[in-house]
Amino acid sequence: MNPPDDFLRWSQEITQTLEDFLHRHLPSPSIAPRRLHEAMRYAVLDGGKRVRPLLVFAAGELSGAPRDALQVVAASVELIHAYSLAHDDLPAMDNDVLRRGKPTCHVRFGEAHALLAGDTLQSLAFQWLSEFPLHPDPARQLAMIRQLAVASGSRGMGGGQAIDLESTGSLLSLPELEAMHLKKTGALIRTAILLGASCGPPLSSEEERHLAGCANALGLAYQVVDDVLDAEMDTATLGKTAGKDAAANKATYAGIMGTKQAKDFSRELLRTARESLELFGPRRRRLEELADFIVNRRS
Repeated sequence: MNPPDDFLRWSQEITQTLEDFLHRHLPSPSIAPRRLHEAMRYAVLDGGKRVRPLLVFAAGELSGAPRDALQVVAASVELIHAYSLAHDDLPAMDNDVLRRGKPTCHVRFGEAHALLAGDTLQSLAFQWLSEFPLHPDPARQLAMIRQLAVASGSRGMGGGQAIDLESTGSLLSLPELEAMHLKKTGALIRTAILLGASCGPPLSSEEERHLAGCANALGLAYQVVDDVLDAEMDTATLGKTAGKDAAANKATYAGIMGTKQAKDFSRELLRTARESLELFGPRRRRLEELADFIVNRRS
C-alpha cells in the first residue's frame, strides 16, 4: 500500500525543514576540530527516513504546537538517533559497515572519531533542547529535557542495547524480547511522539493516556517490521546489511514467531495505535498516516 500523495508532500516538506535546520546548526567542518565536525555531519545529514522527526511534527498537530519548537525537538531527537547508530555500528557492538546506503561512520572516519561523533551529537541534542525556547513554561521545557534523557539512558535506549548485547546467542521468550525492544527501539519513538505533543498546550489526562498507548504500540511495531525486513529484504533495498541479526544469532520477532506471524503482530499493533488515536478526531491524521507508513514500509 502506497502512502497518499498529500502525506508524501507533507513528509517531504517536514524533512526539508529538518535538513535545513541541521545544516545550519550542526558545527561547520571549517571549524576546529574539523575531522570531528565532519564526522558529526556525516552521521546525521542526508540519509534515513527521518521517522522520529516526522513523529514529532505529527504529534505536534494533536496539541497545536508551534513549528519553531517542533523543529528543534525533531532535530534533537534525530541527533540522539544518529549518535546511537554511530555507536551501534562500531566493532565493539554490531560491527556493521553499511548504514543508510553508505559506509558507516567508523569505516569512513575511524573508530575513535565515530565514538567521539556519537558522544558529541548526544551532548548537542541536549544543548539545543536547553538553549532554544520550546514552551512558555520553563518547568515544561525542563520536563521535556528530562524525558529525552531517560529515553536515551539505561532505562531506555542504552539499557535496551545492553540487554541486546547480553542476550546474543540466547533464546529469549516473547515477553523478554518485547521488554528489550520497548527500551532499545521503542523508547525513542515513544518520546518523539510525546515530546511533539508537549510543545503545545497541555492535553487532557485522557488524551495523554491514549497518546501513550499509541506511542507504545508504534515503538514496538517499528521493531517488529524491522525484524521482518531484515529477514526478507536485500542489502541494497535496506541500505544496511541484510540478515545480520540471524548471522549474529540474535533473537528477533521474525526468528521466534516466523515472518508471517510477525507481520500479523505488526498489524495488530497498528490497529491498537489507530484505536488509541480516535478521540483526537481530525487532528490525528498525520500521526495515523505515519503509523500506516511505519507498518507497511519496505525498507
